[in-house]
Amino acid sequence: MDTCIEVKDLTKSFGGRVVVDGITFRVEKGEVFGLLGHNGAGKSTTIDLLLGLKKPDCGTGTIFGLDPTTNRKKVFERVGVQLQSSNYQNNIRVDELCSEMSALYEKTEDYHRLLQFFSLEGFEKSQVNKLSGGERQRLSVALALINKPEIVFLDELTTGLDTAARREVWRHLKELKKQGTTIFLTTHYMEEAESLCDRIFLIKDGKKVTEGTVKNVIEDSPYDNLEDAYLWYMGEEVAR
Repeated sequence: MDTCIEVKDLTKSFGGRVVVDGITFRVEKGEVFGLLGHNGAGKSTTIDLLLGLKKPDCGTGTIFGLDPTTNRKKVFERVGVQLQSSNYQNNIRVDELCSEMSALYEKTEDYHRLLQFFSLEGFEKSQVNKLSGGERQRLSVALALINKPEIVFLDELTTGLDTAARREVWRHLKELKKQGTTIFLTTHYMEEAESLCDRIFLIKDGKKVTEGTVKNVIEDSPYDNLEDAYLWYMGEEVAR
């Protein structure tokens, strides 16, 4: 497999507090890679560092061998991003938002096809703020795919969704994987990671705890499911 993301000793502090603490990992082309940890563990900051939205204190993070801070245009033409907080203009319609996003890139996907793929056909003239939580989340992934990315970053994509909406999003992500899209996702839902991820990387307080396939991470713990294994790795099985 080809490595498309490489992180070496990545570190970032804010106000004297280390948020990302010397982590190292690789992501291979075509896999679903999950960065797992509690809220505040450093997941979103790691994505920001990888995308060049924040500058690391030390260490490196490259995408396709490129430093995103010095090659931002080249990187962003090849990646799609759904960040944890996505704010849209008041009263903007779905078709207007898709058109605006399409205008940012040289190579784009037909957004009508994407809306159909994510079961959003018929919503083109709807205001984004009138969509349900699940519809907005599916739209956020569609927007991240408008530039036909080779890698898509999804940050806490299904937080706040009910079970039915969450599983609908999962179904679409599995279809993306079949098409060969590399998916980098952060989550604190173990069922989500178990359902979607080929490999996972657990962090606590910005530090690596363990990494491997879901199967191997479970087997290296005293438990037979990822949720209990995760709590054990985080040192919380007694409290539970």
